[in-house]
Amino acid sequence: MNQLINEVTACTICKSFLPNPPRPVISVSEYSKIIIIGQAPGQKVHDSGVPWDDQSGNELRRWLGVDKEQFYDTNLFGLMPMGFCYPGKNSTGDLPPRPECAPLWHNMLLAKMKNIKLTILIGQYSQKYYLKDKFKPTLTENVRNYQEFLPKYLPLVHPSPRNKIWQKKNPWFELEVIPQLREIVKECMLK
Repeated sequence: MNQLINEVTACTICKSFLPNPPRPVISVSEYSKIIIIGQAPGQKVHDSGVPWDDQSGNELRRWLGVDKEQFYDTNLFGLMPMGFCYPGKNSTGDLPPRPECAPLWHNMLLAKMKNIKLTILIGQYSQKYYLKDKFKPTLTENVRNYQEFLPKYLPLVHPSPRNKIWQKKNPWFELEVIPQLREIVKECMLK
């Protein structure tokens, strides 16, 4: 597994498309119980090299009901984005994750993780990629109907501050999904 992680972090396949030199960000181990598949690191995470080292990460940890020590324990959580490097910005925010990463690396990484109890899919890119034909017409429908994808997958909206508006429009998320998410995460961590 260490050799594979070294290969991922040395990857430069899409360097000509990136605004910065490649710096793939990943935190996994063969023992990870919960895999969180997000979109792609933002500029702050690119700079630090630490996954979810930003406001989105703070919100995600709150949703999960875990502290930083638990979150960054690779025996508990594997943090693997759809695109491993910061893709740059456009007029509405960060660009989509680079399409090369997931097909190139995900299967090899997941094949080495034999202890996965749950895969949390954050945002539309990971949900479309992993849910395939089960992906509902909208991300909101995937999140609202998260129980249909259990026990393997649990789709979530991105915890970005930009999505506070979405959360206000969908109060059921905080009232219903977050408590269930915390309970499921707690159970998976104990297995």
